[in-house]
Amino acid sequence: MKQHERVEKNVGLLALFMVIAVSIGGLVQIVPLFFQDMVNEPVDGLKPYTALQLEGRDIYIREGCVQCHSQMIRPFRAETERYGHYSVAGESVYEHPFLWGSKRTGPDLARVGGRYSDDWHRAHLYNPRNVVPESKMPAYPWLVENKLDGKDTVAKIEAMRWLGVPYTDEDIKGAVTAVKGKTEMEALVAYLQVLGTYIKNKR
Repeated sequence: MKQHERVEKNVGLLALFMVIAVSIGGLVQIVPLFFQDMVNEPVDGLKPYTALQLEGRDIYIREGCVQCHSQMIRPFRAETERYGHYSVAGESVYEHPFLWGSKRTGPDLARVGGRYSDDWHRAHLYNPRNVVPESKMPAYPWLVENKLDGKDTVAKIEAMRWLGVPYTDEDIKGAVTAVKGKTEMEALVAYLQVLGTYIKNKR
């Protein structure tokens, strides 16, 4: 009992044991996943993002969308009925970094691809209250004006290939042409429209 009391009263010692306990628990849960095919193998038909979609993903991160929207549908009835099929690990094997998120100020976007038209997304991003009057989401009108120059696109794709994403030399060669002159709005909409489309919704 005295030993236990000594640990509780010593903040440094208590913190040390907490770190050790959490580390062991994390290792026991996480390390085995590295050796399971179901979390390392892509789902059927999964393709790397196109150059335009990859730029859109970076805009999604830059504008802080990930702070309010998750991309992880949990296997609960309330979620699958609202959003569609629950998320599986094989959908995210080409994601670096993962954008699963944990906060839902806005709805989950894991299956938003194809659910709305491009025009709807453009109107919603330009001013969300034009399509959802009660929306708290900020407007992003500058996305229509800002154009991509593609100067960093090749480097991004090469970095993703280094991380194991199966981009080809042709993908890299045509990257600049694919994005140059496109608006940031086009890129972000292209990214949103592909989310969750490799597993059919079951609602």
